[in-house]
Amino acid sequence: MTGLTQSNLQSLKRIYQGKVRDLYEIDANRMLMIATDRLSAFDVILTEPIPDKGKLLTAISNFWFAKLASVVPNHLTGEKPEDFVSAADLPQVAGRAVVAKRLKPVPVEAIVRGYIAGSGWKDYQKTGAICGIALPAGLKEASKLPEPIFTPSTKAAVGDHDENISFDELTGKIGAELAAKVRDTAIRLYQAASEYAASRGIIIADTKFEFGLDAEGNLTLMDEALTPDSSRFWPADSYREGISPPSFDKQFVRDWLESTGWNKQPPAPTVPADVAARTADKYREALERLTG
Repeated sequence: MTGLTQSNLQSLKRIYQGKVRDLYEIDANRMLMIATDRLSAFDVILTEPIPDKGKLLTAISNFWFAKLASVVPNHLTGEKPEDFVSAADLPQVAGRAVVAKRLKPVPVEAIVRGYIAGSGWKDYQKTGAICGIALPAGLKEASKLPEPIFTPSTKAAVGDHDENISFDELTGKIGAELAAKVRDTAIRLYQAASEYAASRGIIIADTKFEFGLDAEGNLTLMDEALTPDSSRFWPADSYREGISPPSFDKQFVRDWLESTGWNKQPPAPTVPADVAARTADKYREALERLTG
């Protein structure tokens, strides 16, 4: 499969490589962020790319950044990435890069769950709770929760696993005021996005946000927003309780990986070309449904 698994700009200095995104320095206040076609599943980066995944993620994130700008500021400067690189580097940024503000990251994955799925379902089956938050008895897989819940996790380095933490633990890490602001903002974002997505035939089961602080201390949405990499998207027309619904996200490739018996330690199994292509198709359908 073809795709950009590794960016290598000659005109800017790379300052960070994440699971999916590569960051390049523009100046003290701005950076260029490139979404590659790498895919991380179970915190392991797969060897094979998902074709055009980075372009699809960038388009979806930019759509949400614009739609949700009234809820919270975001990291986009509005400048064109092409204006900051040489002609030779243009193919690596076209359609998959943004110019972003340099922020002080808030060290938490701000996860909001509106439905019971994935690790949350496993947790509930064992404990009757998700991440220590008690829930009503009798919920089924894919049940809608009485109200969205905030279940933060640590922001792990590449190769490490994120770990769920309680709200009290988050407060201990970043302070009560900021923790409450992160929680309340994440839930407002989820609610606004869910309402819109429902009008497009998509259920957002859960999602995660990342935030940073600007020079004035303002909370700012960064990295990505409500993409198939950071969310579970379910088609509303085939949703029902008691089963794991088909999805428009990387759950498709996660399910394939689990079917192989892989122990979720690197290296991951080689993803067949048809699985990679079908995963890309699901990302593309999510973009088309959301944006029309």
